[in-house]
Amino acid sequence: MSERFCEISLSVNGEDVNERVEARKTLVDFLRDDLGLTGSHVGCEHGVCGACTVLLDGAVVRGCLVLAVQCDGARVETIEGLSDSGAIADLQDAFQRRNALQCGFCTPGMLIGAQDLLARGGIPSRDAIREHISGNYCRCTGYHAIVDAIESIALARAGKAA
Repeated sequence: MSERFCEISLSVNGEDVNERVEARKTLVDFLRDDLGLTGSHVGCEHGVCGACTVLLDGAVVRGCLVLAVQCDGARVETIEGLSDSGAIADLQDAFQRRNALQCGFCTPGMLIGAQDLLARGGIPSRDAIREHISGNYCRCTGYHAIVDAIESIALARAGKAA
């Protein structure tokens, strides 16, 4: 029995991509295996841990729950694209300064979630930050440093001292 393949065309980090993919291949596997974009991690494979978080047409999604073929005609942004563009440089720096990363497995998903929250404007409360990142599991930091880092950038982007 042969696998079904589909042709897809999409934008990944601003570059046009045309590929033939297995119909059942997840977006995160496509990004990692076919495009070599390994910043999004494969964790629970059930959409619970947040390690595979990417942006799909500007919305935060779990790459393990989306099939690559569903992204035909879509715009996908990964941690590599956000990092290369400089859009999250301040967040990356704050995560490092505040020791909000240790093993780094959750960090890409945390950064994408944080950027999504901060892009909405304003200064979210610590509770709002916790709620927004609650779908991203971290087994190393205990979350306090992550919340501190996100809060410090929210304040800095609003022109207030951290």
